[in-house]
Amino acid sequence: MSRVPLGRWVVAIPMSLLALATIYPLLFTVNVAMKTRRDYILDRFSLTDALRFENISTAWNSVGMGRYFVNSVLVVTCSVALLLLFGSMAGFALSQLRFRGSSALFLACLAGLFVPFQVIMVPLARTMADSGLIDTYPGLILVYVAQFLPFTVFLMTSYYKTIPSEIVDAARIDGNSVYGVYRRIMLPLGTPALLSVGILNALFCWNDVLMSLVMMPSADHRTLMVGVTSLRGQYSDDIPTFASGVLIAAIPVLVVYLFLQRQIADGVAAGSTKG
Repeated sequence: MSRVPLGRWVVAIPMSLLALATIYPLLFTVNVAMKTRRDYILDRFSLTDALRFENISTAWNSVGMGRYFVNSVLVVTCSVALLLLFGSMAGFALSQLRFRGSSALFLACLAGLFVPFQVIMVPLARTMADSGLIDTYPGLILVYVAQFLPFTVFLMTSYYKTIPSEIVDAARIDGNSVYGVYRRIMLPLGTPALLSVGILNALFCWNDVLMSLVMMPSADHRTLMVGVTSLRGQYSDDIPTFASGVLIAAIPVLVVYLFLQRQIADGVAAGSTKG
């Protein structure tokens, strides 16, 4: 019997413990969501004796998690679509088009990465209130686009820089306009980066609480994550219902991570090396 090298154990044991620490909270949440309130009060750590979906149904229908879920899907879909459109256009222009001030403009976009939302939260809220955009879907979408656009522009610019400029020059010689080059050449070539950046932005917007809480004060317009945080106060004596709300919010994120792991990793590393 061959021995396992010591180096593998040194890596495997910490990684196994890290995986266990990551998976256990999810399993605990699922277990609690399947319990009745009485069972949870009697023994919160015991395994449930049956699969009960009444708490999930209550959270979805009676508590309003279904409405919050639709709100999140609407806001995230529109925000990601605008981010990909503007980010790909800016990335193409900053990486392939030659114009004065392009480097300074790229640095200005990078500077937006270092401005946390907490710094601009109060003046932004006042500006949006004066514009009548507080508690509206367009207002929250604009905030998401403004907040995550620098990140999108950075990754798309880095990715498009790996594409040889000769391809763009050849397309221009063939009679394509700048828009034609963008639509016919750069968008198809940028599909892997667009997919990766789109997934990352969708996760950022889906998991956001602070920006949504500031922009959407009314209960009807809450996003899913804000709805989950509000459950903790309203259902502090009904932990299984609260756990069901957490599970509803976590399932889409888990599905994305399980099926799109490679695209997420590629998005983090997009443009990190020259082709």
